[in-house]
Amino acid sequence: MKNKQNSIPEKNKVLDQAAYLYFNKRVNHWNKISKENPKRFGTFYQNVLKHYYKFHIPEGLNVLEIGCSHGDLLAALKPKLGIGIDFSREMIECAAKKYPHHCFIQADAHTVLFRLKFDVIILSDLVNDLWDVQTVLENIKSMVHPGTRIIFNFFNNLWRIPFSVIRKFGLCAKVLEQNWLSPQDVSNLLEITGFEVIKYIPHILLPVKIPLITGFANKFLVNILPFKWAALTNFMIARPGFAETRNQSPKKPSVSIVIPARNEAGNIETIFKRIPDFGARTELIFIEGGSGDNTFDKIQEMIDKSNDKNCQLLKQSGTGKGNAVRLGFERAGGDILMILDADMTVPPEDLKRFYDIIASGKGEFINGVRLVYPLENQSMRFLNILGNKFFSLLFTWLLGQAIKDTLCGTKVLWRHDYNKIAQNRSYFGDFDPFGDFDLLFGASKLNLQIVELPIRYRSRIYGDTNISRWSHGWLLLKMVVFAARRIKFI
Repeated sequence: MKNKQNSIPEKNKVLDQAAYLYFNKRVNHWNKISKENPKRFGTFYQNVLKHYYKFHIPEGLNVLEIGCSHGDLLAALKPKLGIGIDFSREMIECAAKKYPHHCFIQADAHTVLFRLKFDVIILSDLVNDLWDVQTVLENIKSMVHPGTRIIFNFFNNLWRIPFSVIRKFGLCAKVLEQNWLSPQDVSNLLEITGFEVIKYIPHILLPVKIPLITGFANKFLVNILPFKWAALTNFMIARPGFAETRNQSPKKPSVSIVIPARNEAGNIETIFKRIPDFGARTELIFIEGGSGDNTFDKIQEMIDKSNDKNCQLLKQSGTGKGNAVRLGFERAGGDILMILDADMTVPPEDLKRFYDIIASGKGEFINGVRLVYPLENQSMRFLNILGNKFFSLLFTWLLGQAIKDTLCGTKVLWRHDYNKIAQNRSYFGDFDPFGDFDLLFGASKLNLQIVELPIRYRSRIYGDTNISRWSHGWLLLKMVVFAARRIKFI
């Protein structure tokens, strides 16, 4: 795309005289910095930033980078449409020469507006240098859709003094007076401008390459206390808030409910009687998993009797609930995908609550939580409760979002998001027999807003659990260790 340039904003286009002087002082400063040898300062640090942004942003999206400098980060992301803006003419001219297939525009972040809606908007090392962060965030609101992700990285306040020392020795690029914003400051600015924080992630303990030490510090130490408090840069990922998106989807979405069933013949009739209809269309997809009783025949019998319901019955192609869920999701036609365990420990009527939350835009991945309300007698054994609490703490640390119950069978997400999870499944591997971790890991990798919905967990009224406490618990722990290497220690 051809490079474009806008003139430097005139005095009456910025906030006031002080803002105008602030702007011009920085334009002159960064024009001068742009002419210096780009390999002189911060090459290792910039490469590490690219690594983390490439982890958080899939290729092939529409990406806007505000404060794009020489365009190196934007180009590294391989966007379908890449637009970079910067107020430095020298920066923009350099970026346009290096990456002519992207669009670079000289403009001020406080005033620039696009009619385009972007999948990702990046502000890398920018909020520290802005005149008015709130005004920039307000401008961004016109360029987002409900699935847009806004990704920041900004310096940690603890590095203020070390930076001043480093600059005196000429070991990094000179900067003018900075805004030293804490994660709480940025989170507050996002909230008052209509955005919701999804994740906050400290990154980079050492911005210089020291053999053996740097890799260990930046991959492992930065993720544990007290070292993460000293991370150089704070990453924050946000999305348009519920109030900003709730009126953008007036159409009621349709629903597909996937019901894995193995040795659950005694529950099938009750499911048909109690499962609610909601949305534009409700579809029931039963996946029978090689039962020892007459579960398959009972499901077929109830389908034949229920002409008013839209149903499918499939024989499971493999083993494990995860395999059943994937088969059901592949055959589903609804906009929203739901999982309901056939053991009836989660009441079917509760699915309406899940639907209301995701359809309203309050969340993008709704996870049931069994550990808030008191459990019915014998519905979960004591050691299972301890195991669930252990995994909830582990997942909260691992995913960067609060996860109170990892193994509740009821999970709800949009079909288009599930398709992205399926496309990216090779990143984690295909070895989750339950499906819960596969979906949670995938949702976290996509930076979906995970919302947990407390439900009352009931005792089984028919059959026995298909879960083996010790062997499955050991398998879950191995999956967590593997996922930590792919999510946390990157």
